[in-house]
Amino acid sequence: MYAGAQLPEITTGSLNNGLSPLGTQIGSGVTADYIVGTTYQLTGGANQLEATLGERQIAYNKFTTENISDLDYLLQGPSGTNESDATAIGNFLISIVEERRDCMCFLSPPRFKVVGLDSEAATENIEQWADTLTSSSYAVFDSGYKYAFDRFNDVYRYIPLNGDVAGTLVFTSLEAEPYYSPAGISRGQIRNVVKLAYNPSKPQRDVLYAARVNPVVTFPGEGTVLFGDKTGLAYSSAFDRINVRRLFLVVEKEIAEIARVNLFEFNDQVTRTLFKNNVNPFLRDIQSKRGMFD
Repeated sequence: MYAGAQLPEITTGSLNNGLSPLGTQIGSGVTADYIVGTTYQLTGGANQLEATLGERQIAYNKFTTENISDLDYLLQGPSGTNESDATAIGNFLISIVEERRDCMCFLSPPRFKVVGLDSEAATENIEQWADTLTSSSYAVFDSGYKYAFDRFNDVYRYIPLNGDVAGTLVFTSLEAEPYYSPAGISRGQIRNVVKLAYNPSKPQRDVLYAARVNPVVTFPGEGTVLFGDKTGLAYSSAFDRINVRRLFLVVEKEIAEIARVNLFEFNDQVTRTLFKNNVNPFLRDIQSKRGMFD
C-alpha cells in the first residue's frame, strides 16, 4: 500500500527533510512526505440529473415485491415533461398499488398543464389529464403545484402537491385516525406555501371533483387546504372516498397479521374461536372511534 503516490511531492525547502519520500511502502518508522495541495479539473463526466421514464419505472418496480417492508404511500413526484410520460408514469404507479393492494399512490398533473396558465385553461388541462388515468380506489389525484422556497438551492420554485396530499393523510393518522377524512380546514392544511400555481374557483372545483381530482385551494384567512377526499375510482362506490379506502387498508393489514398466527393450525372450533377473540376487540376499538357503526 502506498500513500500519496499520485500527488506531487514538495521538493524545495526543508519541510520534507528526514521524511520518507512519496511511494515509500507504509510500515513501522515510515513518516510520509508532505505533498502539494493541487486543484484538479474533472472531465469526461456525464451531466445527467434527470431520470428517464424507463429509469423511474425500474426504480418503482422494486415496490411490486410484496415481501418488502411495509409501504403506505407511493409518491409520483414530478409527472414528466410531456403528456405521454405523465400518463405512463401515473398508470404505472396505479398498476403497482392495484397489484399490492396494501398502499395508495398520489399523482399530480404535468407542470406545463398548470403553471403559467389561466385558471380556465388549467381546469381543462387537468380534466384531460385525469381522463387518461386508470380507475382505482388506491390512487389519489390532486390539482397541481405550490410555489415554495427551496432552502437547499436558495430559490423559489413550483413543487407538485402529491407529497403534500400524502402528508395530510399522515397528519390525519397522527391527530385523529387513519379512517378520518384528510380534507378540510382541520386536517387538510398544506404547509410551506407562498402561493398556488392554480387556485380553482367553486365552479372549477366542481368540474375537477367530477373528474376524480381533489382541488387544493387557498382561502383568505384560512390557509391552503386539500378540499376533496376522492380516490381515483371512476364509478360511485363507498371506496371512492379516501377515508373508506384507508379504513379497509388498516383493517386488512391488522387482520392479516392476526390470521398469520393461525396459519397451519387445525381448522376446528378452537382455532376459529381464538381468531375471533383476537379480531373482535380490534374491530370494537375501531367502532368506538367512529370508524364503523356495526
